[in-house]
Amino acid sequence: MSAPASDDAAAAAGGRAPRLAGLRAVVADPMGALGLVMVVVVIAAALLADLSPHNPVAMLPRERFADPGLVHWLGTDHLGRDLFTRVLHGARIALLVALSATAISLAGGLVLGMAAGYGPRWLDSALLLVFDALRSFPTVMLALALVTLTGPSLKAVVAVVVIATLPGYGRVVRAQTMVLRHAEFVLAARALGAPAPRVLALDVMPNLIGPLLILVSMDIPVVITIEAGMSFLGLGVRPPTPSWGTILNDGYAFIRESPWPAIAGGLPIVAATLGFTFLGETLRDRFDPRLRREG
Repeated sequence: MSAPASDDAAAAAGGRAPRLAGLRAVVADPMGALGLVMVVVVIAAALLADLSPHNPVAMLPRERFADPGLVHWLGTDHLGRDLFTRVLHGARIALLVALSATAISLAGGLVLGMAAGYGPRWLDSALLLVFDALRSFPTVMLALALVTLTGPSLKAVVAVVVIATLPGYGRVVRAQTMVLRHAEFVLAARALGAPAPRVLALDVMPNLIGPLLILVSMDIPVVITIEAGMSFLGLGVRPPTPSWGTILNDGYAFIRESPWPAIAGGLPIVAATLGFTFLGETLRDRFDPRLRREG
């Protein structure tokens, strides 16, 4: 019994070793370390938002446009609401939209892309037509159309992001699937009589997840800016729900009275965008085999 147990422990340790080596490589890169720290700060802000002693929607008119201090770390807005607390809760909205929308886009692009790359030619042509049709819509026009039909909401923001990003994932998966379908291990599975769903799930999909996750890490900052932009234009979450875009919009409207609302709304967007971008660039440089060969 001791020998199998030791073998399992050795296998588990061997599986953890590449992951730890990859993490050390990311941390060793200055840009990757900075990006990781910024991403961790954004995630921590979203998780710990309820620890703030202030209510993000409580209005205190007597404290409107207060400067940063020990009570209000980032000051207050035109309604006396604590900006630091609203920024923390705005991180939840940004991450909720980014993670949910990219997960839906990733799942949809993975399924449709594999179907296009592995299926018959007529299905490939039809799905490519769908991808191109979805990509032809400008994001702003698409947002305006959806909001006109459904009204401003978080669901509308997620729908806009999914429609804007799913075709990109689908095309990447399609191209990789068309290459993998002629690989020896796929041909061997097909020769043994494995059905197409089994081949796609067990042989093709595992070779697609890694590159797709790198693309996701690069797209998350784009999704965050889309959500902030729609909220800034009044097309996203409805007030008084705190969002970085609405905070920035309030700051822009009252910039002559106080600069702090605009700063409080703009800095988190910049930090989150740079953090995920730096981390995604480092992951791509570290784990993309083509870049490693070129380097």
